[in-house]
Amino acid sequence: MPFSPLDLEDEKLLEYVQRQTFRFFWEAAHPVSGLVPDRQSTQGETAADLIGIGGTGFGIMAIIVAVARGWVSREDALHRIGRMLDLLTRATCFHGVYPHFMNGRTGAPIPFSRKDDGGDLVETSYLFMGLLCAREAFNDDSPIERHLRQRITALWEEVEWNWHTQGGRKVLYWHWSPNNGWSLDHEIQGWNECLITYVLAASSPRYAIEADVYHRGFAAGRDFLNGRTYYGIELPLGPPHGGPLFFAHYSFCGLDPRGLKDRYADYWEQNFRHVMINREHCVRNPYGHKGYGAECWGLTASDDPSGYAAHSPTNDDGTISPTAALASFPYAPKEAMQVLRHFFSAHGDRIWGRYGFIDAFCEEQGWYADSFLAIDQGPIIIMIENYRSGLLWKLFMRIPEIQAGLRKLGFASPYLEDNRAK
Repeated sequence: MPFSPLDLEDEKLLEYVQRQTFRFFWEAAHPVSGLVPDRQSTQGETAADLIGIGGTGFGIMAIIVAVARGWVSREDALHRIGRMLDLLTRATCFHGVYPHFMNGRTGAPIPFSRKDDGGDLVETSYLFMGLLCAREAFNDDSPIERHLRQRITALWEEVEWNWHTQGGRKVLYWHWSPNNGWSLDHEIQGWNECLITYVLAASSPRYAIEADVYHRGFAAGRDFLNGRTYYGIELPLGPPHGGPLFFAHYSFCGLDPRGLKDRYADYWEQNFRHVMINREHCVRNPYGHKGYGAECWGLTASDDPSGYAAHSPTNDDGTISPTAALASFPYAPKEAMQVLRHFFSAHGDRIWGRYGFIDAFCEEQGWYADSFLAIDQGPIIIMIENYRSGLLWKLFMRIPEIQAGLRKLGFASPYLEDNRAK
């Protein structure tokens, strides 16, 4: 009989999905540097030499999972991350901050837009979330692992997080360019995917922000506090109906939300409720989109029939992004497993391919993406692993600098009460 993923028990099915998805980061990586392409087509085509800095951070975390699960050897992983560091060390950066896109062969910036041709602090934060996890994971007292840790620490210490306050303003800014300065003027505030950026900025050994940049900047944003109820579920933080689900995923690939609290929220409750509001919207399906229901939900940023959009209950065009539910396994495992099995039973090879699930699909328009995106594939692997073992959470949360940064910002966490990994 032919193989069917649906014949696998739950744990083996999760491993099957993780391992297939990992191929994106291992096989499709840049042939010279090993850095991660922003996207790959289902036909195997990618933009020549263009890599994504944030996607590379997720890719490094995926490699750590691969070593732990035995998909690749520790030696091969060290060699791959070493190649990445070779280019990152000589690549163009801006006060230690990397651009959104980079040439994976030369390290030269590739503009994201006309004025976004310099440092991107948020993408850089995803990169360093991954690099710091690698520094923690590869902890043997061997020359190659000691050297890897030293190289990561050197790059980490050079990131001038406080430069992105524009000289002492009480908020971080997303972009700076030597050609365009602060002209994009994008303040990082309001509840979104950037909590990790503020935590890393507060944790920096040399260029840290003060706590009031977090409290008066990020936490004072227009869409930070919420407190309203949607579909009978009260939401502590965020825009109406919660926004796209990557808010509950990107920062929390490393930050463990279990027991993570500050004066504003319990972050486990925040993310759980956000996920359940997103799911309930698809179950109730107020716009009557084809295919929606308890077995098919999940709205987040992805490709769609018109291009690319941050899908959410307030921006719902009928597009389902597999990463939305699958990266939500830690918060809603039964509900996410229901979706995972439905994806195989109802859509099969239309949405499953060489690198796992395609980026998105819209059943009502008969549209299926011809793409895989690094920032969507990565959280599938990482967050399923955090559900299964807590691996990346344990690594990231036991980093001394991160613990110091969390304390500075006023967070409580079990990791801060007892420095042992939980």
